[in-house]
Amino acid sequence: MDQTFTHEIEELKRSGLYRDLIRIIGPIDAEVSIDGKEVILLSSNNYLGLATHPKLKEAASLALEAYGTGACASRLIAGNMEIHEDLEKRVARFKGCQCAIVFSTGYMANIGVITSLAGENDLILSDELNHASIIDGCKLSGAQIEIYPHKDVGRIREILMQEDRSYAKNRSKKRLIITDGVFSMDGDIAPLPEIMEVANQYGAILIVDDAHATGVLGENGKGTAAYFGIKDENLIHMGTFSKALGTLGGFIAGREAVIEYLRNKARSFIFSTALPPSVCASSIAAVDILEKEPWIQKRLWDNVTRFKEGLENLGYNTLDSQTQIIPMLIGDTDLTMEFAKAIFKRGIYAPGIRPPTVPDGKSRIRTSLMASHTYEQIDRALDVLEDEGKRLRII
Repeated sequence: MDQTFTHEIEELKRSGLYRDLIRIIGPIDAEVSIDGKEVILLSSNNYLGLATHPKLKEAASLALEAYGTGACASRLIAGNMEIHEDLEKRVARFKGCQCAIVFSTGYMANIGVITSLAGENDLILSDELNHASIIDGCKLSGAQIEIYPHKDVGRIREILMQEDRSYAKNRSKKRLIITDGVFSMDGDIAPLPEIMEVANQYGAILIVDDAHATGVLGENGKGTAAYFGIKDENLIHMGTFSKALGTLGGFIAGREAVIEYLRNKARSFIFSTALPPSVCASSIAAVDILEKEPWIQKRLWDNVTRFKEGLENLGYNTLDSQTQIIPMLIGDTDLTMEFAKAIFKRGIYAPGIRPPTVPDGKSRIRTSLMASHTYEQIDRALDVLEDEGKRLRII
């Protein structure tokens, strides 16, 4: 066994695809200690800086005292505590939906909703740059899968038109369209209004993954639909607490019938232990902050504007980023990893992203901004990126 896996590990190292863990000492914040080195963190999903917010810590502490450390059962057995239902009601109200269901992670939320709503005789249309959890959910569903070019609404329409002709006698076949709201590697936003229009025209179910949009896009961070002013009740919203909200878990929000169905069909919900009550309490506190302290969201967007304009003025290719996720496209994998090491030595942590996470020739440094970054930290990072980018002839 050792010989088999050692060979595979060596092959990963030879191909430049070996990954190792870094060790962070202390809390996740704008500056952290990695392997004993103080660095500006430009790769966290803690977009609003809420992971260290006093109100979240206080809520978690009070819940810990009141409820203990864990639920110790799945929700449908003996793990459904009042605080789980409180969180679901809070999420539904926040998203403007009839109902919501909470999962232990965002990954499990996507696996659960996709495999529950689609099966062997159904069709899923999925954006080519969707997150791995969506890709895995599609595969596990057993449905027919059509991957459409990134944000290509015309291709979605073509596929559904062809399906209408091919399956005229089988109108019970379900069609699902699934898209990220904010794409995790490119930082661009899905054309949700146009996709929603096509979905309604052809009777398709639309699911939007708002993992990177929750807390960031739209009024009070309500997500991609709010950003575009969409209030269609047929839209199914997926989101996470583990990024901008600074805690843990995922959710699906939508019509009551859909959520009731998921409670009875989603295996990743049925067969998983419920979230710890302290996590639920801190998630409720995070949603409250989104609505009561909108200046935090504004601060994030101020930082995004400052950093992105700085990168583009230096000559970096930031692709079509429109959000807090800002890539610097480099292309060559070896050069990308060399650049990542160089900026780390200068006190900036932003890892290189390479295949298979991104396609060949699309290796990049993926940066992400937080509301807790100061202007001084952003400017210091830009100075390092200018120096090392010029030295390595990237810019």
